Amino acid sequence: MPTIGEVLKEQYDLAKPYGVMAMDLRILIMHNEGFEEQIDVMFSKEKEMKHPDVFRAQVQRLIKGEPVEYVLGEADFLGRQLKINENVLIPRSETEELVAGITERIGNYYDPRNYLVAADIGTGSGCIPVGLRQSFGNWLLIASDISPKALDVARENFDRYNVRAQVLEGDALAPYIENHINLDIIVSNPPYILNQEDAQESVRDFEPASALWLDKEHSVYESIFRDYKKVKKESLFMAFEISPDLEFWLEDLMKKYLEDYTYEFAKDLNGFTRFLYVFVK
Repeated sequence: MPTIGEVLKEQYDLAKPYGVMAMDLRILIMHNEGFEEQIDVMFSKEKEMKHPDVFRAQVQRLIKGEPVEYVLGEADFLGRQLKINENVLIPRSETEELVAGITERIGNYYDPRNYLVAADIGTGSGCIPVGLRQSFGNWLLIASDISPKALDVARENFDRYNVRAQVLEGDALAPYIENHINLDIIVSNPPYILNQEDAQESVRDFEPASALWLDKEHSVYESIFRDYKKVKKESLFMAFEISPDLEFWLEDLMKKYLEDYTYEFAKDLNGFTRFLYVFVK
């Protein structure tokens, strides 16, 4: 059997012209060989590779542009390995920042130790409820999505990490209104990309279109702002992931629908306006 170092060099030489990164190859080997860190791959080059043909087949998928997370069927989110597939977005660092932003701000509006009811609209893999549960054990979490296949993935991740969360199928606030659920917190990472050309080719080709592209005539943002009174308990805190070019449009939507509110746009670690936090009294 060939060694890890031999197969890694062979496949890197093959895949490099297609833009495949060495880091992604190490991630695959780490997963396949049962290593805990990428550095373990570097220290184990002389060991025999257990399943070289599996690794070579995975590299072929990378060469075709498929993200390494889909190849593995897993993605890291706040230190948790979440199951993903083609029915859900790959969790990204910006959404980790969204969860952190909620954690930093929620104490300005509520006692976070209380039994607050928090809804994740368009939950996808369920990464946001999984992240929130790490900090807020008392919250009543609800995850909804228009895609039943996405909800199947979310349920698996909730089961994996023992996250108690109610799961609802439906668009925007519709399932909450239908079930007469009142909310303290709304979180959403909805479709927000206006121009498909702005997205990487791997995103356009492999991630679910329904979770990517924004139609301003039928947006989750507008649906939530329009219907918030139907689910609002006493006050309501809302947190959204957004695209930087939506700032003025979102301000106009808030002026159109919201009453007695304050808001804050916040930048991500790369300096782009990426989050909108709203409090309605």
